[in-house]
Amino acid sequence: MSNDPAAARTAIVTGAASGIGAASVLELARLGYRTVGIDINLPGAQATSRKAEHLNAPVRRHLALHADVTDEPRLIAAFDEALGFLGQLDALVTCAGVGETTAFMDLSADTFRRVHEVNVIGTFTCIREAARRMRPGGRICTVASVAGLRGGGLLGTAAYAASKGAVLALTKNAARALAPQGICVNTLAPGATLTPMIAEHWKDEARRTRVESMSALQRTAQPIEMAAAIAFLLSPQASAITGSTLVADNGLAMY
Repeated sequence: MSNDPAAARTAIVTGAASGIGAASVLELARLGYRTVGIDINLPGAQATSRKAEHLNAPVRRHLALHADVTDEPRLIAAFDEALGFLGQLDALVTCAGVGETTAFMDLSADTFRRVHEVNVIGTFTCIREAARRMRPGGRICTVASVAGLRGGGLLGTAAYAASKGAVLALTKNAARALAPQGICVNTLAPGATLTPMIAEHWKDEARRTRVESMSALQRTAQPIEMAAAIAFLLSPQASAITGSTLVADNGLAMY
């Protein structure tokens, strides 16, 4: 990462088609980053990229690529394509993930395994591939959840909560492993945030009110609020922060 504030930094963002991932692409574009958004939903990622381009016109600074984070060969190829477009890699944001609300006793091992393949193994593969392409000064921000701290209790149940708890542990381990390369790794643990993952649930006004009332601020966050927190963790101002969890949950966990 360049020490020159005027130099364009670069970032790969997974889960770029919607929610926190899309908001992160747009916030980083606003801050002058060049980005590559990766998503299984290519049209959605392309729409995000086009919005980012409007912030930085007329130079082409943003690209969308298709990849499933559970498809290791395709994901590796996408990282190679991204590096070819960006020229260098300064930052990674891992927003790709799936939710899961099946009750504990109804949950199958196959479902549990599928959630972990996306949320945990997909995150690991992205961290590894980014680290292979980063120079000293690189920044990585994973996206966990307050469910990983609390063991669920909002919407996400056993598989989701366990997967996000694993992301918290993975992030700390990656911070230790990558420190000799000069790479900082942190995680964001959002609370209830108005993304497509919970939008359908929020149609139930009683459920939304119940969940919001559990937090001190009694509200649902917007994706841009999470993106702003991510942008801070990627910034030079966060140079002394690694292996940390930034909890952005409107005062739910008080972690």
